[in-house]
Amino acid sequence: MSVAVQPSRPQIAVSAAIFRDGKVLLTRRARSPAKGFYSLPGGRVEFGESLHQALSREVDEETGLDIEIIGLAGWREVLPAAAGAGHYLIMSFAARWAGKEPVLNDELDDYRWIAPDALASLGALKLTGGLEEVIQSAARLIGP
Repeated sequence: MSVAVQPSRPQIAVSAAIFRDGKVLLTRRARSPAKGFYSLPGGRVEFGESLHQALSREVDEETGLDIEIIGLAGWREVLPAAAGAGHYLIMSFAARWAGKEPVLNDELDDYRWIAPDALASLGALKLTGGLEEVIQSAARLIGP
């Protein structure tokens, strides 16, 4: 089995807090990084790709959903915690569900639509760091 070699420079990534009927989509990572943690769908930005293009592509690849991107909800820096780990700058966007039902690719193994105010009561679920803050910020951008 080969081990993925991490780039020697920080990588830019995007994620989407996708809202539908007052709930936000959480997806569980099926592999590293963050295997077993619930987070937002997203991934790396490819060279020459705008942030919005990357976000639409990543959401489509991971979930099959169509989205309407509303705006930047926040960002998070993930520093390498161990040798060989990646360094990422994740730009997180607020988005509205625009069509289709979730069909997960092999990077994800579960999804849930959850009310943002219910996040604090999800003690049994492992959430990626900073997730609650990004979702609350995105919820303010989405509005009522």
